[in-house]
Amino acid sequence: MSKRGVLPGFGLTLGFTLAYLGLLVLLPLGALILKTTELSWVQFVQAVTGPRALAAYKLSFGCSLAGALVNVVFGLLVAWVLARYKFPGKALLDALVDIPFALPTAVAGIALTALYAESGAIGRHLVPHGINVAFTPLGVIVALTFVGLPFVVRTVQPVFLDLDPSVEEAAAVLGAGRLRTFFQVLLPAVLPALLTGFALAFARALGEYGSVVFISGNMPLRTEIVPLLIVTKLEQYDYAGATAVAVVMLGASFLILLSINVLEARMHKGRKRR
Repeated sequence: MSKRGVLPGFGLTLGFTLAYLGLLVLLPLGALILKTTELSWVQFVQAVTGPRALAAYKLSFGCSLAGALVNVVFGLLVAWVLARYKFPGKALLDALVDIPFALPTAVAGIALTALYAESGAIGRHLVPHGINVAFTPLGVIVALTFVGLPFVVRTVQPVFLDLDPSVEEAAAVLGAGRLRTFFQVLLPAVLPALLTGFALAFARALGEYGSVVFISGNMPLRTEIVPLLIVTKLEQYDYAGATAVAVVMLGASFLILLSINVLEARMHKGRKRR
C-alpha cells in the first residue's frame, strides 16, 4: 500500500505548479530556442561569435560577476548592521535597501549618470584624478552593484536575525578574536544564504538593461552589454540573430546558476551531516 501524505492535495497542487511554470517559463524559452532553427549552424555560429557579440559577453558576464562580488562584501556588512545594532534612523536605512527593487531602472540609470558624469556631483571630483565612471565599464559595474544590493542583504539578514548572539559571545569567552569569530562562527552559518544572494544578484545583473544603457554610453566593442546588443539586432529586424545571442546567454546563465545551486545544496547536506 502506498502511504498518503499528511498534507492533502499534493497531486493537484503539483500539477498546477508544473502547468503554471510550463506556460510561464518553459513555453517562452522553448519558443526562443525554436526561433534559432531558422538559422543554419554556420549562421548561428557567426551570429554568436562575432567580435561585437564576444565583447558584449565579456562585458556583461565580467561586470555582473564584479557587481555581485562587491555586493557579497558590502551586502554582508549592511545585513550585519541591520540585524545586530539599534540606532536612530535604522528603519529608514532598512527601507532604503529596498529602493532598487521599486525604483524604475531607467530612473536609476539617469540618476547614476548625473552623479558620475564629468560634471556630476561625484564625477567632477573623480575625473581630475583619472577615474572615469560614466561611459566606461566601471560605470556598468556601479549600476549593476546598485540593482543587486537588495538581493544579498535580504537573503542574509534573516539568517543573522535567527542566529543567537550568545553563540558569538561564547566564542569570545573562549578566547576567539573578532576575525576568528567571524570566519569560524558567523561565516559558516550565513554562507549558504550568502551564496544564494550572490546567485540572485548575479542573475539580476545579467538581465539588467535600463540602468546600464544610460551610464555605459553603449559603445560597441567597449561598453555595449548583451541585452542592448539584442535590442539593437531587433531594431535591425535581425530576429534570428537576436534570438541566437539570447539563447547563448540563456544557456550560460542556466549553467552558472545550476552550478551555484548544486554547490549550495552540497553545503546544506554537509551541514546536516555534522
